[in-house]
Amino acid sequence: MFELPVDLSKARILVTNDDGIHAQGLKILEAIARSLTDDVWVVAPEMEQSAASHSLTINRPLRLRKLDEKRFTVDGTPTDCVLLAVNHVMKDDRPTLVLSGVNQGSNIGEDVTYSGTIAAAMEATLLGVPAIAMSQHYENGSPIDWSAAEAWGADVIRKAVTVAWPKNVLLNVNFPSCKADKVNGVQVVRHGKRKIGDELLERVDPRGKPYIWIGTLRGEADVAPDTDIHVVFSGGISVTPVFLDLTHTPTLQTLRQAFV
Repeated sequence: MFELPVDLSKARILVTNDDGIHAQGLKILEAIARSLTDDVWVVAPEMEQSAASHSLTINRPLRLRKLDEKRFTVDGTPTDCVLLAVNHVMKDDRPTLVLSGVNQGSNIGEDVTYSGTIAAAMEATLLGVPAIAMSQHYENGSPIDWSAAEAWGADVIRKAVTVAWPKNVLLNVNFPSCKADKVNGVQVVRHGKRKIGDELLERVDPRGKPYIWIGTLRGEADVAPDTDIHVVFSGGISVTPVFLDLTHTPTLQTLRQAFV
């Protein structure tokens, strides 16, 4: 049952991610969740699954390993983790809210189509559980400053769940790369355009075989003030509602005319 608003004091929160069970961002999100409720569960991948997108493991069995009373790991994708958590581990008392992250690196613009962090929130949403994905931006080559997520995360969640959003919608939250006291507020904005893949690095391995490594360079085509890209790069926290109905409704009638 997709129920919003949420009374966090009585909430059962599932925490997951795509960076793996040992990731620093997961520890931070656990702490945030525990500041909101006493009932926190963790089901996360054994290994890093960055850019796994909404992939589901169907060609081999999955192994679920119990680490503690409410802490599990899965040798699969973030989607696998949420599916097993909601329909198996917590099937007798499903989560009230799913939190995914805090991802090591922002998920803005087209990043959402590749992100395992977003995919975990997507799977929760499809299973009828409200979900929020959270990511911490950082500059390549610089240490990650998690202070914005640590200081602002709980408050963003508290405010987000005071209102209802449709059952096919998840929230995507991104924190800027700056000290917590330098954050330039929270803005609800649309996604911009920021396509990865413009940097392909061609190299030769020690055995003399060529390979290509997809780099981090992104072409930025839409960084208007009302986009997540602009907000995060300007030191603000972006909140974007993501709609899972991928049908482009305006084109339906155009295509129907073509197939008369």
